[in-house]
Amino acid sequence: MAKEKSLEAVKAAAAKPKQKHSIVKYFKDARSEFKKVVWPSRKQVFNNTLVVIISLVVSGIAVWALDSAFGSLLMLLLGRYS
Repeated sequence: MAKEKSLEAVKAAAAKPKQKHSIVKYFKDARSEFKKVVWPSRKQVFNNTLVVIISLVVSGIAVWALDSAFGSLLMLLLGRYS
């Protein structure tokens, strides 16, 4: 009995026409959401950019050092290090 009711409910929901969202409503909603955005200040953007650049340089140096160390170790193990 419960399966019949749930099956009927699913069929009834599928039979209902879905509401169409207009493109105008979409842009109105998007505009109202953009008004809620808190944009960072110029100083915050500069500081965050600086942190990212420093992190990239430090990470690059770490990867280079590990690559050089493992490369040297491999050459030493293979006997081709001069």
